[in-house]
Amino acid sequence: MTLAPPPPLSSSSAVRLRLVSQPAQGRMPRRIDGVWWPRSPDLASELPKLLGGLPHVWGQVTSALVDQAVWSPFPGRLLVANQVVHLRRTTARRSPSTVCLLAPGRGRWDLLVVPPDATAAEAGRLMETMATASKDSMGPGVAVR
Repeated sequence: MTLAPPPPLSSSSAVRLRLVSQPAQGRMPRRIDGVWWPRSPDLASELPKLLGGLPHVWGQVTSALVDQAVWSPFPGRLLVANQVVHLRRTTARRSPSTVCLLAPGRGRWDLLVVPPDATAAEAGRLMETMATASKDSMGPGVAVR
């Protein structure tokens, strides 16, 4: 198990995340819950920042399934805010990449992952495409910088 350092408090380390708003009652559930643009391919340093930026109603995430090809080598478990998070890899190539977060008793959330080396314009286009493709509008999130 790897201990993840606490995320720095500077604004340059803020999580770059956009979440889809909750669907209206009677609508079909959405397949993607948001878009995440990590700053590096180091999952052990990026995941704690992501988990710290999620809505509290999502609960305590205990497992994450990620596309192995996107990330540099990572351990099978991380200790994040005194909680063990199990990390699982998938070798299936997906375009775009996703991360699946599981919180027992709360649910599952799927986020599109913008490649860390994407430009702000590319990330903005992906986030806008996600917003346009969804019947829900993009909800509150940290703006792309």
